[in-house]
Amino acid sequence: MEDRLTVYNTLTRRVERFVPNVPGKVAMYTCGPTVYHFAHIGNLRSYIQEDVLEKTLRYLGYDVKRVMNITDVGHLSDDGDNGEDKMVKGAQREHKTVMEIAKYYTDAFFEDCKKLNIKMPDVVEPATNCIPEFIHMIEVLLEKGYAYRAGENVYFDTSKLKEYYVLTNHSEDSLLEGVRDDVDVDPNKKNKNDFVLWFTKSKFEDQALKWDSPWGVGYPGWHIECSCISMKHLGEYMDIHCGGVDNIFPHHTNEIAQSESYIGHKWCNYWFHVNHLNDKNGKMSKSKGGILTVSVIEEKGYDPLVYRMFCLQSHYRKPLEFSYDVMDQVKVSYEKLRRRISSLSGEGTVDETVFAQYRTQFEDALCNDINTASAVTVLYDVLKADTNDATKKALAKSFDEVLGLDLTEPLPQKEDSTDGELAAWVEEMIAKRAEAKKAKDFATADAIRAELLSRGVQIKDTREGVVWELIEQN
Repeated sequence: MEDRLTVYNTLTRRVERFVPNVPGKVAMYTCGPTVYHFAHIGNLRSYIQEDVLEKTLRYLGYDVKRVMNITDVGHLSDDGDNGEDKMVKGAQREHKTVMEIAKYYTDAFFEDCKKLNIKMPDVVEPATNCIPEFIHMIEVLLEKGYAYRAGENVYFDTSKLKEYYVLTNHSEDSLLEGVRDDVDVDPNKKNKNDFVLWFTKSKFEDQALKWDSPWGVGYPGWHIECSCISMKHLGEYMDIHCGGVDNIFPHHTNEIAQSESYIGHKWCNYWFHVNHLNDKNGKMSKSKGGILTVSVIEEKGYDPLVYRMFCLQSHYRKPLEFSYDVMDQVKVSYEKLRRRISSLSGEGTVDETVFAQYRTQFEDALCNDINTASAVTVLYDVLKADTNDATKKALAKSFDEVLGLDLTEPLPQKEDSTDGELAAWVEEMIAKRAEAKKAKDFATADAIRAELLSRGVQIKDTREGVVWELIEQN
């Protein structure tokens, strides 16, 4: 297999060729949700782009094993090691147990993924399943001198590392405690960027989930879970780790610190990060109150796959601004695209030469740092190409293995009257055109044809009468 794919590697800060540790096989990890609330569409942008990456790897012939965690314990309400646990906060908000909250929002997350055609990872592991693994890693880090106990908690000692800021290339003084300037400094820390591996009963007495440990009854810090869950299922060598750009520091930085200190060698070769989804007020965040979810955009009349197409039209490394005006434009384009592909007869023989030509172009677009916008352009080029419908339909079906837009699925039957009203208007215009032609008023007949075309309706005169279809408008 030829390793053609290039991706931007946050670790090296450049676009480089992706070469897995084992030829033909990819060990892939994606940070999963903290299941205390619904995922907003900003979160889901990352999962869509990670899904495209995984499907691209499979499309290119790699055997991929993708692992995802579910954070159901230990994620605090700020970016440092202070504040209320998000899971506890969600349980208090809804007067349920933490595990009831976790199950409800885990199910909701995967229902959203299903609507967005995001493939289920090969392994999904809740953090609460792996307490023994967390304790073992912490014990080893203590034995090796990379961790210390203070204030009845266990901390990772970042001063023991030659390079801590490997993903950010920052100096220590340039980064504030826990990223944000409103985070209180933990007096137990030896160094400001040390982080908690295990909290004991001395902190957050109302914590709902606690376990026995060598350091007392308590619970794990957030960062430890991804290291342990990935090693449990992928081993000590990982090819690519994914997440949003807000995970780079401190979460992924801390993952590297504790993982490589534990195993004693380089852990992951490639780091793939997706940029923020913004609205006119800035980055989307649950902390701002009302959140924009898949259910909300459905209520506003959008197929969730319209949002997926909205994401695919922008590069994953660029900030993307959400607006309903743009969503309206994408909705029109998406529906026209589906109708255009649906109108292909699919009859005849696929031209293998043409198929191979366009598949190569599609792969080239994806191999250029997952350029989904260019990949979608190749699809439009196919539909305009001078080849038969069978070839076009076969290519659309092939491309959809990555794009995930249901391109060749049957069109949904709408229950509203919009289509019926359009059909009635078209038939009325066709009848008026027939009367004009009968009266030899060809100028009026041509004007009616032009008006229909301006509305995206193409008519054809056949021996059986006039037929019409909706077409893609440039």
